Amino acid sequence: MSSNLRAAEAPPEDAWVHAYDTLIPQWLPHSHSHSHQSRIPISISRVNQFDAARLDVEMSAMLKEQLVKVFSLMKPGMLFQYEAELDAFLEFLIWRFSIWVDKPTPGISLMNLRYRDERALEARGKVRTGLEGPGLTVAQKLWYCVATVGGQYIWARLQSFSAFRRWGDSEQRSLGRGAWTLIQRIEGIYKAASFCNLLLFLYTGRYRTLIERALRARLVYGSPIMNRAVSFEYMNRQLVWNEFSEMLLLLLPLLNSSSVKNFLRLFSKDKSSSSTEDDSACPICQSSPTVPFIALPCQHRYCYYCLRTRCAAVPSFRCSRCNEPVVAMQRHANNPNQKQ
Repeated sequence: MSSNLRAAEAPPEDAWVHAYDTLIPQWLPHSHSHSHQSRIPISISRVNQFDAARLDVEMSAMLKEQLVKVFSLMKPGMLFQYEAELDAFLEFLIWRFSIWVDKPTPGISLMNLRYRDERALEARGKVRTGLEGPGLTVAQKLWYCVATVGGQYIWARLQSFSAFRRWGDSEQRSLGRGAWTLIQRIEGIYKAASFCNLLLFLYTGRYRTLIERALRARLVYGSPIMNRAVSFEYMNRQLVWNEFSEMLLLLLPLLNSSSVKNFLRLFSKDKSSSSTEDDSACPICQSSPTVPFIALPCQHRYCYYCLRTRCAAVPSFRCSRCNEPVVAMQRHANNPNQKQ
């Protein structure tokens, strides 16, 4: 009896075929869509990308400073004439030893970023982690050099040439005036496009500049793992010095420099020089008084303008020689009875 029940409850041998046919419409479309959605969206830090650009600018400025020191003995102003060529040469060096050899620039490397060709990535269609992908092609590298190095150099030289020729003056011919207007319009259009690109970058996190957007060169992380050790030592030091400098700027105008000088003179070790100091010289400007006046009641000689300005600025002005309060000033020798 039990054997008959087991035979009745056992499924037929082709039951799996029927189950397979019924389940295919349910999981096949899901797996098919999953294969097309294999790309993992990744968000690159916008702050890192901006910091990379700033670090590249600082690196270029450091190289330029060192290169200018090499030509410090040359004729003054000679290097200024070739400043555009110098900037282009430094930018070309950075491009040659970074992007051209499939390496990031110094700033991009410090932020753990690299350039990726988005066109090849879209053609491939499958991304496993969102970080891999081919670097820039040779054409992209060359166009990057032409746009960043050549474009900036040509634009700088065009602006300097137009300013030297004074194309913007109203007395110029119509051709020069039209060229100046065209330059200004191109510059305005470029600034407007850069601003729109900045808004798109802040929204999507892709392509910092118009050149990167045109070349489809996106910045992605170079390594999925990065040890980010943030040290606040230099930041704290900078904050301390800023606060200290602001405090000095606030307190120094409130101090009487002559009183502080006289107070420090009491503790000076070189008292012999002070005893032999020339009494005929004005103690403020240390020169012979052209219009001599004497301070009362101590009778020390001053220049009229030095003593007058100090008394007007500080009502309780004390003599710079003896630290006596100056209550009046009198013209020396010519009219001893005249007081002011």
